[in-house]
Amino acid sequence: MSRVPSSTYRVQVRESFDLDATRALLDYLDDLGVGWVYLSPILEAHPGSDHGYDVVDPTRVDPARGGPDALARLSAEAHRRGMGVLVDVVPNHVGVESPATNGWWWDVLKHGRDSRFGRFFDIDWSAGGGKVLLPVVGDDDQPDAGGPIGHLHLVDGMLGYHDHRFPICPGTADDTDDPQAVHERQHYRLVSWRAADDDMDYRRFFAVNTLAGVRVEDRDVFEASHVEIARWFRERLVDGLRVDHPDGLRHPAAYLDDLADLTGGAWVVVEKILEPGEDLPPRWATAGTTGYEVLATIDRVLVDPAGESALGALDERLRGGVPPWPELVRTNKRHVADTILHAEVRRIARELAAELELVPDRTWRAQVDEVLVELLAAFPVYRSYLPTGREHLHQAADLVRTDRPDLAEALDQVLPLLEDRVRLPSLRFQQTSGMIMAKGVEDRAFYRWSRLTSLNEVGADPSEFSLTADAFHDAMSRRQAVAPEAMTTLSTHDTKRGEDVRARISVLAEDPAGWAETMDALLDAAPAPDPGFANLLWQAAVGAWPIERDRLHGYAEKAMREAGDRTTWTEPDASYEKAVHALVDAAYDAPAVAGLVEDAAARLAGPGWSNALAAKLLSLTVPGVPDVYQGSELWEQSLVDPDNRRPVDFARRRRLLAEAGPVRPDGPSDDGRAKLHVVRTALRLRRDRPDLFVRYDPVGATGAAAGHVLAFDRGGAVTVVTRLPVGLQRAGGWRDTRLDLPPGRWRDLLTDRPASPEVAALLGDLPVALLVREDA
Repeated sequence: MSRVPSSTYRVQVRESFDLDATRALLDYLDDLGVGWVYLSPILEAHPGSDHGYDVVDPTRVDPARGGPDALARLSAEAHRRGMGVLVDVVPNHVGVESPATNGWWWDVLKHGRDSRFGRFFDIDWSAGGGKVLLPVVGDDDQPDAGGPIGHLHLVDGMLGYHDHRFPICPGTADDTDDPQAVHERQHYRLVSWRAADDDMDYRRFFAVNTLAGVRVEDRDVFEASHVEIARWFRERLVDGLRVDHPDGLRHPAAYLDDLADLTGGAWVVVEKILEPGEDLPPRWATAGTTGYEVLATIDRVLVDPAGESALGALDERLRGGVPPWPELVRTNKRHVADTILHAEVRRIARELAAELELVPDRTWRAQVDEVLVELLAAFPVYRSYLPTGREHLHQAADLVRTDRPDLAEALDQVLPLLEDRVRLPSLRFQQTSGMIMAKGVEDRAFYRWSRLTSLNEVGADPSEFSLTADAFHDAMSRRQAVAPEAMTTLSTHDTKRGEDVRARISVLAEDPAGWAETMDALLDAAPAPDPGFANLLWQAAVGAWPIERDRLHGYAEKAMREAGDRTTWTEPDASYEKAVHALVDAAYDAPAVAGLVEDAAARLAGPGWSNALAAKLLSLTVPGVPDVYQGSELWEQSLVDPDNRRPVDFARRRRLLAEAGPVRPDGPSDDGRAKLHVVRTALRLRRDRPDLFVRYDPVGATGAAAGHVLAFDRGGAVTVVTRLPVGLQRAGGWRDTRLDLPPGRWRDLLTDRPASPEVAALLGDLPVALLVREDA
């Protein structure tokens, strides 16, 4: 088995599909051509967790997911087949929703600073008066000044609040049975859930109060939290790791060095989002990212630049004006820094005051608070890794100086400390900027920008509308030179829309006038409380159509609350939400609306099918290690999580794989066989003939439709895909278009026929081809 996988296949391991169920899937994955099975987090998670990112005990494999014996069985079977095992790990935080399930957190709450696990967590003890603040108290139970908390009680030697249970410090309940008195004596304080925004005194994962950050930069914490991971590599159960959210760590580079030592230099990829033009720090001990930047590149080379202006004008009209994307991003990041993550800003300010050895007055605190908010809002990437990335801090500071000259004095005071990589405020600023970016952009701005929503994807910049073939080739040539062993992907558990939803939506760029007509008709048939949001919602509907009603309702609720301009998770506007849900129901109950949605989906289906096959073959054959998200070997028409974590019908996939072979599909009406055939053919070739994927050379084309074909040679395997299929049809098809194939006789593995350089013949049945030399 190779140290680097030929490909990976992501499986969401959960109680209902545990490690033994995953082991039973290995024969199918092997037949599909998968190199390594890729497991979602498998350490013990909060009871009932489907995603596994809320680990409560990092020292053992989750019994609910099968436990250590099931992992050993899976590993043995994978290795017997020559397959590897990749596991997703979460070093940044642990789950604390139910304190009793997390021994470390329970001990900290019970013993406070004296807990042997006290330094495991990133707690600002002074900010809470020596207590951990737990924001769980509901509005109806809020005490008046000095009054009791409602529904507080003693139960089984614990302090209870409704269904919550908390430990009691030894000796603090011996002389009283008053729960309020007991509460006052604890090392924690129950506070309003609303206090989290400003007063939270422990670092979280983003704004999730139930995920507490751990100080993995401390060697004792690293060893304690990685003892089970170390066993996996010591016993050769696991072959590689995917590291979740490295941007939350204090010292990502040092962590990756420690991980390399622990794993013996295993293949490791990081879930790092790179902004356009940004590279990973060169000294990181990793093969590269999980591939979001490749996803963005592939999506954009399949988008028609001619549609940018018209789709932009439509969104402007529907929204009554749309700010430039950078302005929208900055506004939303500022909001996040001022609200749900303001506690993190205030903590940086406290550390700045300590470094400056001053007792801040209200004016100083207010000015420094504003400076930090503005710097975080203007920061152009997720985070810096000083000294790498100092220019990003300078860029943000220059913007603040220009736009807020009233903050110049405070900026000059704090900037030297934020630039000094060993100072606490600098370290915490770097840990915080990524949170602000993620919440402001991915979970807010993306839902307020509806020009072409296939571009509103994690790791992508929606203002970058399209990419030329030459720019695509440049990007892939550079990837071959810089990160040939990094992961590539099209769909993940974090993508906002499944790969085939995006492929279909992207067709709108080839027919913007048709979409404008459809939107106007939909708004006439089903008036929307916010036409701009309706644009986003209807794009999702036609992209995923046919989609079950409850799934579209779930998407509508999440999308409008994430947008946050008319309703939110914490303060929902019932009237607005009712009107939006009425739009969803109209797609199923109102014949005029249903007809418009169905007609639009039908128009997009054919070219969307072409885009989907093109994107899939590109993702499987460009430089890097291709990942197939569970189930996406057939049509992947999921929307944002939790929709994309639905159970997968593997029985159907087994049946279709057993029947798979060279196909002559009936275009978009096929049941996924064409995509399955593309996936199997490409994965098998990458696994069986890695020598054909060792370089990257563009393959040119001539003729009337040369701009509609994209091709490249990986060193003996040539990928050919169709671009902009609507424009191709309008132009009269391929006509005299020819590929400049390298010398030799070539065969298309997808049709199992000799390959002609005449594109009309080569792509007569499928919009894609995968060529190898006849003698290969």
